[in-house]
Amino acid sequence: MKKSVLVPIAPGIEELEAVTIIDTLRRAGTEVVVASVAELQVIASRGVKITADKRISDCARLTFDLIALPGGMPGAEHLRDSAELTAMLKAQHKAGRLYAAICASPAVVLQSHGLLEGRQATCYPSLAEQLVGSSKVSLGSRVVVDKNCVTSQGPGTALEFALKLIELLYGPAKAKEVAGPMLFKE
Repeated sequence: MKKSVLVPIAPGIEELEAVTIIDTLRRAGTEVVVASVAELQVIASRGVKITADKRISDCARLTFDLIALPGGMPGAEHLRDSAELTAMLKAQHKAGRLYAAICASPAVVLQSHGLLEGRQATCYPSLAEQLVGSSKVSLGSRVVVDKNCVTSQGPGTALEFALKLIELLYGPAKAKEVAGPMLFKE
């Protein structure tokens, strides 16, 4: 069964993470919707222009199997500040559906909105001190899965993160099928 995934973007997001998530999930046959919390075309952290399919407001009433946040600064701050995205993430959490974040977004977005409470998580190492309260930091792990929440460290872990998302959506055989032609070896 085809799954649907929302990948929100914003000015200043980490393009390597965003494109890796989008591309890898599409290789698995996933319906990926790229939605901007700003204008349709955003300029990412290294100057790459990325054009969204929709604005986040066009997705606010839709249900997704997964919401996956790229990181990067100040992109993560723009994602954090989107009231529509925040409402969608909280609904995703409450319904027990998957949500995921990489790099700065676990600390800047998920932690800020209480979506890591009582869960193990990882993030970009220099932001680990922001994972407070009952969030448990797992900096030794490149990708952390705790219940319906998946977190990862940064650009160097983006492919591993995306493949883990495929595994959670479709199972390990599909993740292996997608990883093979990409020459990914664990």
